[in-house]
Amino acid sequence: MDTKHLDLNLLVTLEALLVEQNVTKAAARLHLSQPAVSAQLNRLREVFDDPLLIPAHRGMTPTAKALELLDPLRQALDRVRALVTDHGNFDPAKAKLTVAIACTDYLQATVVMPLVKELRKKAPGVRVAVRYLDLLQLEAQMARGDVDLAFMRPQIAPPSLRNRHLFDERYVLIGRRNHPRLRDGLTVEEFVRLEHVIVSPLGGGFVTPVDEALAALGYSRTVVLSAASFLFVPEIVAQSDFVALIPERLVRDRADKLKLVDFSMIAEGFAVSMLWHERSHGHAGHRWIRETIAALVGIRPPARKGRPAGR
Repeated sequence: MDTKHLDLNLLVTLEALLVEQNVTKAAARLHLSQPAVSAQLNRLREVFDDPLLIPAHRGMTPTAKALELLDPLRQALDRVRALVTDHGNFDPAKAKLTVAIACTDYLQATVVMPLVKELRKKAPGVRVAVRYLDLLQLEAQMARGDVDLAFMRPQIAPPSLRNRHLFDERYVLIGRRNHPRLRDGLTVEEFVRLEHVIVSPLGGGFVTPVDEALAALGYSRTVVLSAASFLFVPEIVAQSDFVALIPERLVRDRADKLKLVDFSMIAEGFAVSMLWHERSHGHAGHRWIRETIAALVGIRPPARKGRPAGR
């Protein structure tokens, strides 16, 4: 292959085509017309002496050579992008950037919401796109650039992604402010006699690890409501005699309506980590976003020596 007159824009187009496997979608990704991308695909086929993409029922199917090209092509282009990024002159106040974040509703409320408020003050040109957390697709989404950051428990995090511990969370038992039977020092016997709201992310479940822990001690509790989201629970609890075990960060500023009781003897806490892909690790804007998030959750800025935080 003669590379003396190779247009590097062709490689960017090839990357988009291999990721999208659709000329129309690749054109939209590149902000080009469909005929322009089709013409570049024809040139790429000549350069690589291979069809690269074959028409299929929906979109196009990459050839064996195309599949071999994707990873080294992305790595090479990522190095070029990093090379031309001016790391020393990133100005949050003037930056134009969109950051896609995947996480649960609880972390949307406790991490993403404070982040968005902070960005409006310090980086008004930075936009945040919140996405549903899909663990099975997360690595591929990050490799494609569809997701930039994810928040989750480190135990379930894909090992190929960079990982930084953000905070340790604990569960608290909540009830309305003047709940007649909710008090500090609650016993297990008193706990199980209360009417409970639980969260079942998949919907409809009435058993959680708390119930398994209670069963091991010979107890069972009365669950009157199974909710699909943590965000709904504080409001229903504040208007009833129901109680719920819920992450503390979600309710610690609701002391005017809720009573919070420590009940860690049954409900274990958990850690929350921030994850990102190697492709965005050295990007100045993404690095600033990560440090802003760390500061918001109470982590001191790392020393500016050696390898930045993250595995």
